[in-house]
Amino acid sequence: MLSKYRWWRDAVIYQVYVRSFLDSTGDGIGDLAGVRAGLPYLKKLGVDGIWLSPFYPSPQHDHGYDVADYCDVDPVFGDLAEFDLLMGTARRLGVKVLLDIVPNHCSHEHPWFQEALAAGPGSAARARFHFADGRGADGAEPPNNWHAMFGGPAWSRVTEADGRPGQWYLHMFTPEQPDWNWRCPEVAAEFDRTLRFWLDRGVDGFRIDVAAGLFKHPDLPDSPDPEADARTRDSVNPLAWNQPEVHDVWRHWRAVCEEYTARDGDERLLVGEVSVPTAREHARYVRSDELHQAFFFDLLSAPWSADAFRKVITEAMQDIAGTGSTVTWVLNNHDQVRTVTRYGEPATEGSGLGAARARAAALLMLALPGAAYIYQGEELGLPEVVDLPDDVLTDPIFRRTGSRARIRDGCRVPLPWSGQASPFGFTSGAEGARPWLPQPEYFAEYATDRALADTHSFWHLYRDGLQLRYRLPQLGEGSLRWLETPPGVLGFVRGDGLVCAVNFGTAPVPAPVSGTPLLSSGPCPAGVLPGATAAWWINDL
Repeated sequence: MLSKYRWWRDAVIYQVYVRSFLDSTGDGIGDLAGVRAGLPYLKKLGVDGIWLSPFYPSPQHDHGYDVADYCDVDPVFGDLAEFDLLMGTARRLGVKVLLDIVPNHCSHEHPWFQEALAAGPGSAARARFHFADGRGADGAEPPNNWHAMFGGPAWSRVTEADGRPGQWYLHMFTPEQPDWNWRCPEVAAEFDRTLRFWLDRGVDGFRIDVAAGLFKHPDLPDSPDPEADARTRDSVNPLAWNQPEVHDVWRHWRAVCEEYTARDGDERLLVGEVSVPTAREHARYVRSDELHQAFFFDLLSAPWSADAFRKVITEAMQDIAGTGSTVTWVLNNHDQVRTVTRYGEPATEGSGLGAARARAAALLMLALPGAAYIYQGEELGLPEVVDLPDDVLTDPIFRRTGSRARIRDGCRVPLPWSGQASPFGFTSGAEGARPWLPQPEYFAEYATDRALADTHSFWHLYRDGLQLRYRLPQLGEGSLRWLETPPGVLGFVRGDGLVCAVNFGTAPVPAPVSGTPLLSSGPCPAGVLPGATAAWWINDL
């Protein structure tokens, strides 16, 4: 059982993408009551807590990351009474609850943005956002050359109250998501109120969206590489991301959380989505008075290679763990192609190289020092759905660019729970009810009822790994020591003799240690480590 204080340091948190988890109303969209119904399943899996994707009132242009009201529940997901019921069930089961908070931008339907549109240039209402005059004689050109992450320019022009073309406003994602101006004190005060609203309802912390954002260069100058954001769709513009002032925000939020911790000794967690170029810059966000944790995405983005994995693990342990925090490992989330596909799996098959590699990577991640986050469906071995028709795609990236490259709908298809045909138990609606994204027929092979019945399934691998992680003192927080291994094999020791080894090749190799096998990601004969396999041993040497 986790201690109340510092519970987060080696916790395993399950990311719930609410609209795709479980639908209790029959409308084809998951909801908070569905999450509450699924909590016993997650408790059985063995996770310590859940992170809920945004469920706030929103026009859903970016599936809730365009927030119109930060202190309520969108009716499609339930209401505050249902949220309180969810919190009560989580408390009884001993499951922590983290909320997704979006401080970089809001919805264009947020009351403050609507007020800003009506108030006009130079108003206090517009100072809460980034409004600026356009360039050129008639102001018809954007104020600078920045690109939006989801395609197109980062500026949109408004029509003023008198009907004339007016100022431009900044949106680093889509026009429906205007960026807040964090240099305005009212913005900071409003988010302080938001934090306290949810902390008073008992939440255990927050996952912070775009945590390296918030502040922009005060002069809003041109980017030195105006195509970088458009080319990479990552936060690489040094004038729009990772500004030094953002650290003052996290110091204040940390102080708010510690105020609540002081009341009952139960530590509240801040974990950031921090996209920065290096592990060293990442480490600046998890200093002792800032965020408790920040997702370390380098493992997720590393190619399937022993050398690549060793490099990113070593850098993380040196730079991040050295701050006094622990590394927060992740292999999947709602924005990334699922590992089974990313590592080489054909989308419509349930076995093969991609699945074997994904199983091995899971054991590797769970053996590493620090915390880990699991994305829903990861424990089922779900592949990416790569053949969704254009007419069902909802990702604003597709709408903004017209390209299917790196769209995110394929990892957000609703979970299969039971049965042989869609909706696979996802929705409680009448026969023929349709999930908000169509589920492929082959999802029947991945349904949770089938996974629980098959002791060789992904689900049992994750469950067994989690049980061992909490039973063995060598795992969890701590350090690791690398072993000398054959080329293409990664091996390390945790604590007193627990060894994790991964064969990144396809041919079997001699096991790097002799000892008592505890768990393996695939058939693992004595003395042999098969290709694309990970195993844990208690070393007898």
